[in-house]
Amino acid sequence: MLMLRASSSTAHHHCLLHCCSLLLLILLPSLAAAAHHHAAGDGIVISQADYQGLQAIKHGLSDPYGFLRSWNDTGLGACSGAWAGIKCVQGKVVAITLPWRGLAGTLAERVGQLTQLRRLSLHDNAIAGPIPTSLGFLPDLRGVYLFNNRFSGAVPASIGNCVALQAFDASNNLLTGAIPLSLANSTKLMRLNLSHNFISGDIPPEVAGSPSLVFLALSHNKLSGHIPDAFAGSRAPSSSSLKESITGSYHLAVLDLSHNSLDGPIPESLAGLEKLQVVDLAGNKLNGTIPEKLGSVAELKTLDLSGNALTGEIPASLSNLTATLQAFNVSNNNLSGEVPVSLALKFGPSAFAGNIQLCGYSASVPCPASPSPAPSAPASPAQQSTGARRRKFTTKELALIIAGIVVGILLLLALCCLLLCFLTKRSGSGKQTTSSKAASGAGTAAGGRGEKPGSGAAEVESGGEVGGKLVHFDGPMAFTADDLLCATAEIMGKSTYGTVYKATLEDGSLVAVKRLREKITKGHKDFEAEAAVLGKIRHPNLLPLRAYYLGPKGEKLLVLDFMPNGSLSQFLHARAPNTPIDWETRMTIAKGTARGLAFLHDDMSIVHGNLTASNFLLDDHHNPKIADFGLSRLMTAAANSNVLAAAGALGYRAPELSKLKKASAKTDVYSLGVIILELLTGKSPAETTNGMDLPQWVASIVKEEWTSEVFDLELMRDGDTGPAADELVDTLKLALHCVDQSPSVRPDARQVLRQLEQIRPGPEGGAGPSEEGGAGHVAASAGNE
Repeated sequence: MLMLRASSSTAHHHCLLHCCSLLLLILLPSLAAAAHHHAAGDGIVISQADYQGLQAIKHGLSDPYGFLRSWNDTGLGACSGAWAGIKCVQGKVVAITLPWRGLAGTLAERVGQLTQLRRLSLHDNAIAGPIPTSLGFLPDLRGVYLFNNRFSGAVPASIGNCVALQAFDASNNLLTGAIPLSLANSTKLMRLNLSHNFISGDIPPEVAGSPSLVFLALSHNKLSGHIPDAFAGSRAPSSSSLKESITGSYHLAVLDLSHNSLDGPIPESLAGLEKLQVVDLAGNKLNGTIPEKLGSVAELKTLDLSGNALTGEIPASLSNLTATLQAFNVSNNNLSGEVPVSLALKFGPSAFAGNIQLCGYSASVPCPASPSPAPSAPASPAQQSTGARRRKFTTKELALIIAGIVVGILLLLALCCLLLCFLTKRSGSGKQTTSSKAASGAGTAAGGRGEKPGSGAAEVESGGEVGGKLVHFDGPMAFTADDLLCATAEIMGKSTYGTVYKATLEDGSLVAVKRLREKITKGHKDFEAEAAVLGKIRHPNLLPLRAYYLGPKGEKLLVLDFMPNGSLSQFLHARAPNTPIDWETRMTIAKGTARGLAFLHDDMSIVHGNLTASNFLLDDHHNPKIADFGLSRLMTAAANSNVLAAAGALGYRAPELSKLKKASAKTDVYSLGVIILELLTGKSPAETTNGMDLPQWVASIVKEEWTSEVFDLELMRDGDTGPAADELVDTLKLALHCVDQSPSVRPDARQVLRQLEQIRPGPEGGAGPSEEGGAGHVAASAGNE
């Protein structure tokens, strides 16, 4: 699927015919207006230097499918949108985007003549040869995507000169050599992926400890040495002078160093990375024990330590992560002792196999019972003296004992000498490493972290074709504004507030993007203030805001996790035949919904105002995540009134909203009650029965004492005398309490949660104390506000 890369009216027509990109979808109105002023792209002929650079690139590449045929010799159309994959601003090339074109040959060094190039995307081709050194002389270069090609040679050290670089992905190539230490100079680098190459040598501590990194993937290479302890940088010493010279991966969420030849211990400092979600160290030569402190990384979702030489026991502290961990593997090591019960139950025998001295993870590998020897009284001095007199050693025995003692002493002395030499040598090398780390760290610290103090959100300015500002919040996502606006997209839904898209980024990851209608949102200053608050909210049953983008012409985009399982409405009403939903799953959804709403009301003082089954998204374990919370705070009062009016047609609106026009915690609870009724009955609130909405219909059936007729037939297959009968009735009473016509009678969300947990005690139903229950692939609402 092609990307939108031009700004002329000709390019608009070309892209409308041949591609579907997020940039086209969100900027079409402004681009159409611009077309009246610039009938030929930006109206400027390409500069001579850029023209020559593009011609050199064309001549170096093999183009079997003729995609570069449009790069004609005159150059007059280069910046009009007629040249495939080229985007210009003021006659200067700012982007080359030619993925999946079957290109071969080599990339010419004269790419360095494109002095304002910001984005180079040539992934999924067959381009060979070295990565041009001249890329390091492009001051505005922000994204380099060369993965899935045949590039060879070393990663150019000059790349570290690109101070604006935010993403560098050259994975799945034939690269050799070492990781350039100079990459640490790119203080805005968020994403570094060099996996599946033949890179060797150590991992530079300065690169691993870069404070801007969110995603670091170096798997399937030939790296050796220890995992650098640079991650300890997040815990600076008390000395103010040293604080400025220590680096630290403060934002690191993904660390993949698997399938190399790394040895030594696992650094305990990894536990200091509070935002870490994925740690994959499988297939190395790591030794020592598993750090006990790893159990304190509250957001950890994947931990793979398999295929190493680790010893000792599995720390009991890892049991603290059972709720959040979704992938765990320590197989094929030298671990011993008993596996913590919670880990064994969740991950099964395959996660622990290949450890001969490990037990308790399977019925076939039980732990031996501890022997309980009977206590015996110590012998008295008189008895010991008598025993000594009864047994005398012969001369031969004494000689052998003395010889053994002498040999033992000599061996002990030899070991001590070897240990002393080893410690002396290691101490010297350690001082050298610390010195170099401090020197490099000083430079990194001077460069700054590129974020507002105390904001918790790294801000990245996008320029050129889109302008504006991209603000990231905590989480595993790492992308640039260009990545976002050039993503391929498909519409998921529209609403009063705007349109939701499923967007595929350059690296293949999915996000949900909600484009808000400009005319109904607050001004930039108020919008940013409210978004900053919403971006910090994290709860297992709330869909987190990952980033937002403010465009130069008023565009406002919200970036959310994408959840492939969709909404509760789809789960209940659009499922395939013969796919029943059991009572336990429905209660998990009800409790998670109440838990998330209680957190919004009590901890954040936020009223949702538009709770519907379409705004509840389900993870792989059917834990719900409330979407669009706080969205009303980004909108004008008039827009929110329109949303309340539209919600009435869906059957979730509390009756008092027809007069008050202002949502409250009690109106949210009414909507929650309707959702619980929806779970109980299997009926959609939008469908009336005999002119009655869902709460009225249920109340009428209960009044006639035909209560069993209310429940979804799937829940009644075992008869109404089964163990769930009382639970069904008690839950129905609670739901009717929530939809009482009088707001003062309704319980609050916390009380609803407490009663649901009393009706059916069980797991919390969320992802534990961390922010999410999924692995980062989550879903945004289809926009049915």
